[in-house]
Amino acid sequence: MVKKFLTVIVIPFILQLFVSSNALAEEEQPKIECEAFIIMEESSGRVLYEKNADVQMYPASLTKVATAIYAIENANLEDVVTVSERARNAEGTRVYLEEGEQVPLKKLVQGLLVNSGNDAGVAIAEHIDGSVGEFATQLNLYLKEIGLKDTYFKNPHGLFDPDHVTTAKDLAKITQYAVKNEEFRSIFGMKELKWKGKAWDTTIFTHHKLMRERPYEGVTGGKTGYVDESGNTLITTAKRGDLSVIVVVLKGDSQNTAYNDTVELLDYAFDNFKLTEIPAGKEFNQNQHTYTTTASYFVPLAHGEEINEQVTEEGKLKVTVENQDFLATLPLKDESAEVVSSPPKEVAATSLPKEEEKSSNPLNLLVISTLIFIGIVVIFIVSRKFSRNKKSRSLDR
Repeated sequence: MVKKFLTVIVIPFILQLFVSSNALAEEEQPKIECEAFIIMEESSGRVLYEKNADVQMYPASLTKVATAIYAIENANLEDVVTVSERARNAEGTRVYLEEGEQVPLKKLVQGLLVNSGNDAGVAIAEHIDGSVGEFATQLNLYLKEIGLKDTYFKNPHGLFDPDHVTTAKDLAKITQYAVKNEEFRSIFGMKELKWKGKAWDTTIFTHHKLMRERPYEGVTGGKTGYVDESGNTLITTAKRGDLSVIVVVLKGDSQNTAYNDTVELLDYAFDNFKLTEIPAGKEFNQNQHTYTTTASYFVPLAHGEEINEQVTEEGKLKVTVENQDFLATLPLKDESAEVVSSPPKEVAATSLPKEEEKSSNPLNLLVISTLIFIGIVVIFIVSRKFSRNKKSRSLDR
């Protein structure tokens, strides 16, 4: 009777709960319309959610994030740039530079990021590397050094070129790298900027709507992009509490799609993840060694997730989460090695003298005792053999 009750009522009920919980988990994930997207936690680089993030696509003006950080790190922002005819005649969005106009490089970077000026991008490229082509060559080398694997840029602004491609993941990586730079972070987060130029005296405003027209709590910066071939593209950085995230969406069929998807992804990150600290000085014992972490490290975890920490044979800390997603390999300090190589002076001072230490060593006593025992056994065997031989000879006589 009990068995029948379990079969008919209890087991189906448990299975229904299991199915319902899976359905709930699927419902919690945001429904995204853009063709590719990624959420990356800024400090660790952990990918929180993604789709087609490694597929090469056209970035449009998101290219300018790479151009800006390259300029900031490879040129003097106080340089005065003379605008060329080619820069003056750049297509698309402009800050209306005039040929022959002299503009500080920092102002050009501001115009590039805040107002998405393509003319500013060309002027920057020509000033730093002499031409747009050489700039693209050097920019690509720079991006490879940072760790971008699937990016190849042909220009500084993102106007369409069939060979000008990147991925959502690479764009998140370059943004993660760039926001560590204080100058970049300041410009990237500008909502407006007074602009006084030879042909234009105005206030320019960021094109990123989550920073102005439809503000989202915690947004710290962003860049928009659009050409026909790329669709609507968007990079957004945001922070709530200790959690900082980077969201990239590519190929939205409209501005609303790109912004709505971005909000969905931001909500998902802030509602479902929190930072957990691996503190500096945390101890790990392995193979008779005591290791400690050299600095604090923060790991973004979803509700219910736990960190796995494993000390490698090389004495480093490998950090993963429950589903074995790799997060980082952290340096560790071998406290045991320091104790052995540098004994405290007071301990050395109270050590036994060498002769006394040698004679009192249990290993030395064991060796000596063993040798004496072997010697006695050998003498006994030889003497017995000698006695037998002597007795044999006396019998022969």
